[in-house]
Amino acid sequence: MIARAKNSQNRTILLVTHHYAPESGAPQRRWGALAGHLVPAGYPLTVLTPPPHYPSGKITHLSPDHLPGSVSSGDHGEKIIRVNYREHSHGLGSRAVDQMVAAVSSVLRGVRSPTGRPAVVIATVPGIPSVVAGWALARWHRASFVVEMRDAWPDLIQPSGILLRRGRSGDLRRGLRDLAARAVHRTVTRLQARADLVVTTTAAFAEVLRSRGVRNVAVVRNGTAFAPVRENAPVALAGRPLRVVYAGTVGRSQGLDVAVRAAALVQARGYALDVRIVGHGNELEPLRLLAAELDAPVRVEPSVPSTEVRDLYAWADSVIVSLRDWEPFEWTVPSKLYEVMASGVVASACLAGEAASLVAANGAGAVVRPGDVEGLADLWCGWLSDGVVPAASPDAATWVAGHASDAVLGHRYSELLDELLPHPLTAEGPGRGARY
Repeated sequence: MIARAKNSQNRTILLVTHHYAPESGAPQRRWGALAGHLVPAGYPLTVLTPPPHYPSGKITHLSPDHLPGSVSSGDHGEKIIRVNYREHSHGLGSRAVDQMVAAVSSVLRGVRSPTGRPAVVIATVPGIPSVVAGWALARWHRASFVVEMRDAWPDLIQPSGILLRRGRSGDLRRGLRDLAARAVHRTVTRLQARADLVVTTTAAFAEVLRSRGVRNVAVVRNGTAFAPVRENAPVALAGRPLRVVYAGTVGRSQGLDVAVRAAALVQARGYALDVRIVGHGNELEPLRLLAAELDAPVRVEPSVPSTEVRDLYAWADSVIVSLRDWEPFEWTVPSKLYEVMASGVVASACLAGEAASLVAANGAGAVVRPGDVEGLADLWCGWLSDGVVPAASPDAATWVAGHASDAVLGHRYSELLDELLPHPLTAEGPGRGARY
C-alpha cells in the first residue's frame, strides 16, 4: 500500500542550473550522475539550463537541441529545457549578466513548464541568480524549495575579491562593490533560511549554515566514479625526476602559483622534477608566464578530455589538490580530491579544514598549508632525497566508495526527497514545504 501511494504521488523535480551536459565540469558531472539515479528511482526530472557555453562564454554545441527554447531528452530520460543566455567574456560583470539573463529566462519558461507542475524545485549554485529564480518558481508552483550550495557561496565573495577590478578604483566604485557584495550575501542567506532544504557538499559548511539559523541542512557530497590507476605501493624514483600533475580548473581559487614557485625552489636546491599543470581557466597564461620568469620545471598545458585524465594520473607520482588560504575554503572539499583519493595516487594537498582532515585521516597523501611554498618544496625534496614516493593508503579509496561514490550520493539524495515529500500531494499543494 505504501509503495502504491508513493508511486501515485507527484514527485517531479524542476532543476534550475547554469551548468549542464554536454558541458564538462564538476557541477555538470554531479547532476549527470544524480539524474542517472533519481529518474529511475521515480523522480521525473526537468532541467532549466542555458545552452552549453562553459567555459568560453560562447555556445560550444550548435545542435538544435541545445539552442534557447529547445526541449530535448537527456541521457537518463530527463527533460532539458534550454533557456536564454548572453555570450560573456571572462570578466565578472559579463558573466554575472549572463547568469541573470539565464535566471530571468528560467522563470519565464519555468512557469509554463511542459512537464506540468513540479513537486520540488531545486536551485543549484554556482550561478547565484539561479537561487532567486528557483525561489520564484517554487512560490509560483507552490512546490518545495531546495537550495543546493556546491561551494561556500556567498562567503567567498569577500576573500576572493571578485568584485574588485585590478588596477586603480575610486572610493565610490569600491563602496558600491562592497555594498553589492553585502546585498548578495544577505539575499542568498535569506533564501537559504526560507528553503525547505539546503543541500551542501561538506559537513563543515552545513554546520556554518546551521549556526546562522538555517533550519534544514543536509550533506550530499560531490561524487566520483573514478577507478584506481595503480596499486597502493611506493614508487621508486630510481634517479629520475619526480613527476607531479594538476588536472582541472586553473583559476584564482586554486592558487597554483604556489606549485610553480615550489617547483622553482626544488630545482634551485639541486633536485629534478617535472610538473604539469593541465586545464582551463583565467590563470593559465599568468602561470605560464610565472613559470618562464622563474625558469621553473613546469609545463602549463591546455585541458584534455576527461577520458585522458587517467593517463595523466598514471604518469604522475603525485597529484596536486590545491585551494587558496581563504577561510571559506576550510568548509570546502574540492571534487578533485575525491577523484585523487579513488585513483590510488598519493596527493600533494595544499588544503586546510575539512579537506585536509580527509586527506590526513584516510592516508590519501601529504598535507601542507595553502600558500606554503616552502612547505610544498620541502615535501617534494624529501621524496626526492629518499628516492621513493610513499604509497597512498587503500583506506582513501575505501572511504570514497562508502561516502562519495555516485551510487551512494544518488541514494542519499532520493532519501532526502522522500523525507521532504512524505505524503501524496493534494490539490492544495505539498504536504510539507512551500513555506515562504
